[in-house]
Amino acid sequence: MENIIVWLEETIGLNPEIQHNLFETLLTVVLLWLAQRLLVTILKNSVENFERRYQWQKGIGYLSFIIGLIAIGRIWLTGMETVVTFLGLLSAGIAIALKDPLINIAGWIYILARKPFDVGDRIEIKGVAGDVIDLRIFQFSIMEIGNWVNADQSTGRVLHIPNGIIFTSILSNYSHGFQYIWNELEVLITFESNWLKAKKTLSKIVSDFNQSDAGKITDAGMQVPENFMLKTGKTTPIVYTSVQESGVLLTVRYLCRPRRRRSSTSTIWENILIAFAATPDIELAYPTQRFYKQ
Repeated sequence: MENIIVWLEETIGLNPEIQHNLFETLLTVVLLWLAQRLLVTILKNSVENFERRYQWQKGIGYLSFIIGLIAIGRIWLTGMETVVTFLGLLSAGIAIALKDPLINIAGWIYILARKPFDVGDRIEIKGVAGDVIDLRIFQFSIMEIGNWVNADQSTGRVLHIPNGIIFTSILSNYSHGFQYIWNELEVLITFESNWLKAKKTLSKIVSDFNQSDAGKITDAGMQVPENFMLKTGKTTPIVYTSVQESGVLLTVRYLCRPRRRRSSTSTIWENILIAFAATPDIELAYPTQRFYKQ
């Protein structure tokens, strides 16, 4: 062992004290890693709930990082004249060289403290949307939705976004506050159609569809967090009327769960097509041209 110490000092220029500190640092890292793996293994075997297991696993990781930082700091701080001097020099160097990582750490602290979103929420930020699947010190990860998929459904890609972006970009959260979102369907019928009957038919279709969620929607409106000045207003479906070049436009507006937007659209459209097919005086419109011969 002494020969190795002498060889390292002569070859690399590391004095015995630095070699000792490096060895203790490596040993600390290995022991903490082994302890973390052991705790995670015990956690997987004892906790069945996936969400709770995930939260405990993240907590173990953060705790290991903090303990390691303190332990390694104690190893390398011995021999310094004052801790304040060391921390002053260290903070000045970090502020210059590690600007972006520090912003990401600040973003991580902000996310944990203010909770603009949690793991499992559906969000949109910087033009990308998805479900949050992981949150770490420097970045959070989302399962992307939309993009080339023509609906709010997963593309299969995992996007890793730096935490610091939370300070400079607008964040949309589909899950916090009110648990439902408004969705609209545009149904265009011909001018010759019985638009009043069509409007009543659409109102009945969407009301019947939303009947099972009516009580949940009302409860969700009453459970809006106190820190939001949010007025839910009208929560029942409604059909608006307007006129387009090709016919009468009936816009169906209703509340649905964020993750049910596409499935609800599909179901309602199927019911509309069935109902209109059985009604001779209602026809869907499409762009047409008419020619008159004199």
